[in-house]
Amino acid sequence: MAGAPEGRHSNPAPGIRRTDFHAAIRRNERNTVWLCLVMVLIGGAFGYAIGWSAEIVTLDAGRAGPAPLSVMEALTYPSPWGGTGAAIMVIVSALWVMVTLFAGDRILLALAGAREVSAEAEPVLHNVVEEMALASGLPKPRVFVLESPALNAFATGLRPEKSAVAVTRGLLADLKRNELQGVVAHEMSHIANNDILYATAVGVVVGLIALVSDALFRGLRRGAFRSSGRSRSKGGGAAVVLALVVLLVFAILAPLAARLVQMAISREREYLADATAVKFTRDPLGLIGALEKIDGTKQRFQGANRAIQHLFIANPFRKFGARDSALLSTHPPTPARIERLRDLG
Repeated sequence: MAGAPEGRHSNPAPGIRRTDFHAAIRRNERNTVWLCLVMVLIGGAFGYAIGWSAEIVTLDAGRAGPAPLSVMEALTYPSPWGGTGAAIMVIVSALWVMVTLFAGDRILLALAGAREVSAEAEPVLHNVVEEMALASGLPKPRVFVLESPALNAFATGLRPEKSAVAVTRGLLADLKRNELQGVVAHEMSHIANNDILYATAVGVVVGLIALVSDALFRGLRRGAFRSSGRSRSKGGGAAVVLALVVLLVFAILAPLAARLVQMAISREREYLADATAVKFTRDPLGLIGALEKIDGTKQRFQGANRAIQHLFIANPFRKFGARDSALLSTHPPTPARIERLRDLG
């Protein structure tokens, strides 16, 4: 073209960024594994801090003579009680997870108020679920409806052969077929990727850390500080005060850190499920359209429980913006999810 610089177009097409969704799946799986390990480390560190603090208080109280246990001795002391506390936290977490997994799907469906529907009652929904089951290579899950005008859905199923998909009445009424396919594919992705297993296990560990923290606060209020006062009256107390301060800091920060990790895992799994849904449907536009409608509605699912809010395709209580997603949000911002879907190639 005359006047145009060689090798350049006068009207260049806008650049299109593309993302390999297989790479996105692998990246999110790695991130989730690391975050789960961090969760276990938080629980183990909390258990160690409890055991270490208890042993320091006991050693200081039982030390004979005028010389108290020094702060440096306390900090460098390899505590067997701490190791026992860490092991107990990890073992109890594992046992608690196993008990929860045994009946987790029934508990979640009951909490949400889901009602199982037959193929005769909801033929379109059953047909779409069957299509996505074939696309994913999974057994067809049980199908439930949530009698709510809100636009939302969730899946449960600690094993693929005992899975279930639940959608709201509003979703069935407002979405086109390809959009419903996108939502169901997203929920089937959670089952295929073992997201429910992750979410249940992580949620149980978070609950355990919070429970231990609450019990610790009650114990400190009732007697620990009186014990430290007796130790100070004998001429000691610096190491005991340090132990109690460390314990108090862990009791405050461990539940918060665990909650932050839980939210981070939830956001990673949503991105992963979106990418996997495109793999199943080969049509990102269906899920994009569904997310746009879900994000645009003002209806909120009134029957939701905060214990299961992270399982829904969109948080049933509130929308999250770009700032929220960096901290305590259960889901990434919907515009960010849509942008990633548009980038998939």
